[in-house]
Amino acid sequence: MQRDDIASDLSRREFLRGGSLASIMAALGAVEIRAQEKPKDAAAPTQYKTIGPPVKCGVIGCGQQGRDIINTLMRLPNAPVVAVCDHYEAFLKRGKEAAPDAETFTDYQQLLAKKDVQAVLVATPSHQHREIALAALKANKHVYCEIPLAHTIEDARAIAQAAKASYKSNFQTGLNLRSDPQRRFLLEFIRGGAAGTTVKMRGQWHKKQSWRRASPNPDREKEINWRLNRKISPGLIGEIGIHQVDVLAWFINARPVSVTGFGGIAHWRDGRDVPDSVTAVFEFPAQATLSYECTLANSFDSDYEMLFGSDAAVMLRGNKAWMFKEVDSPLLGWEVYARKDDFFKETGIALVANATKLAAQGANPVEDAPFTNTPLSYALESFIANSNSTGAGVEDFLSNFGDNEAGVREYLAGIAKNRAPAAGWQEGYEATVTALKANEAVLKGQKITFQKEWFEV
Repeated sequence: MQRDDIASDLSRREFLRGGSLASIMAALGAVEIRAQEKPKDAAAPTQYKTIGPPVKCGVIGCGQQGRDIINTLMRLPNAPVVAVCDHYEAFLKRGKEAAPDAETFTDYQQLLAKKDVQAVLVATPSHQHREIALAALKANKHVYCEIPLAHTIEDARAIAQAAKASYKSNFQTGLNLRSDPQRRFLLEFIRGGAAGTTVKMRGQWHKKQSWRRASPNPDREKEINWRLNRKISPGLIGEIGIHQVDVLAWFINARPVSVTGFGGIAHWRDGRDVPDSVTAVFEFPAQATLSYECTLANSFDSDYEMLFGSDAAVMLRGNKAWMFKEVDSPLLGWEVYARKDDFFKETGIALVANATKLAAQGANPVEDAPFTNTPLSYALESFIANSNSTGAGVEDFLSNFGDNEAGVREYLAGIAKNRAPAAGWQEGYEATVTALKANEAVLKGQKITFQKEWFEV
């Protein structure tokens, strides 16, 4: 049940670890992008902090991703890791090293039976999510489940249905970019129309790496290389592309209507049947398209996302973002003073987060403000905060009015208006369906039209 312990440069989370992208620079405090008034300090990204009593956490799956989760939780003020679980002793030992005070388990059911474990974080391979997530919800735990939700739509729908029904539990999925305050500022920038009408988008992830891991035990080697087995692997689109595709679709607030896929084994001819290089072209309403490509055969040009609008293009790369304006685009005001970076024959207007208003406008040029947080840390802050508010809300209602489902749901809906930003079961399920169908299109080399009923829970 463990998430494999791939080296850091092989982790599908690597591009997320440094990927909290720079937002609309400090000059946003001096010009409105949206119609409503923005506070004078609007340039500074909103900080969502965990507030409230401790939420005792158990982590299931102590591979690389599981240990990233453990290490991040250990840095939060109210998220003690009291239990870790993995059926592979070596990974369990490493999980224990990351959380010295945690109790260890090789059977996740034993972890779920612990009354003091309030929240469970599932970091196992995707095809093992369903069994564990359903059991955790049945045990009335708050659940954070890595993305994709599952390797099949059937399993993903079962998880989403259980999460929807478990109204007393907080359920969050690993679309961590949706919790990143810098991304959320960029969301306002794009939806506010600063780039004009979106005409197309592009995303890519390039890194030469095999995804294969070695073990002296043949059974163990087969187990840890589940990503190379198309029967259980969601492929490059499901393991990596799901994050970039989701955030671009989120920016334009639309669901794709079709996807055409291409792919094959271009380099790593080692017996795998999962493509090492893929391309997927998504069609969206209003003629917008998204072209996404991912390869394990070459590292050139790394990873980034682009959004092309009628007035400007926006590039998101690492923890930075730039805007490239058209000559006939309207003047926003602040870009006159912004720092400019050269890109071959183009000039990019830096969208710098965490800079002072004066520095961002160029009066005192400085290097980009240091990047001190990660999408995972923001997401886990949100998970702890929302688990706290959900648990407290349920307890308050039950103590005052008794166990009435309709009443509890209505009460929690009111609390939800002030929830920390996070991707719930609905967002996670829709992103999973999109990614799994894109992977299917790649494997079949064909176009797939999305059906409305696929997204229904």
